[in-house]
Amino acid sequence: MVKSILIIGFGGFLGTIFRFLVSRYFQFYYTSAFPWGTFTVNILGSLLIGIIYGISERGNVLSPEWRLFLTVGICGGFTTFSSFSNEAYLLLQGKEFFRFAAYSGLSFFLGLIAVFFGRLIIKII
Repeated sequence: MVKSILIIGFGGFLGTIFRFLVSRYFQFYYTSAFPWGTFTVNILGSLLIGIIYGISERGNVLSPEWRLFLTVGICGGFTTFSSFSNEAYLLLQGKEFFRFAAYSGLSFFLGLIAVFFGRLIIKII
């Protein structure tokens, strides 16, 4: 159990750093009321987790430790559902109803599509 916690913790550490860097990139290069950094991170994280689970379903390509590290650790630290929820709330609070609907709907819909394509990519390979 301790080994699993350390594996997940290290993956989460790296995922959080990657999330910070992606978010900063979008904040620096794209000034917008739409939260592009969080949106991008959640879609990429969904694609990545689809790819990882797709690889895992192919057989013994990934050990359980690697799967934990990549999914719960890196993807868990990289994706930002709590940030997503807060930003959606702020859009509602600011009466930005169209941006709220676009952000919430597209995040969910494109996240599902990204997971699907991640798994499909692995099936095709």
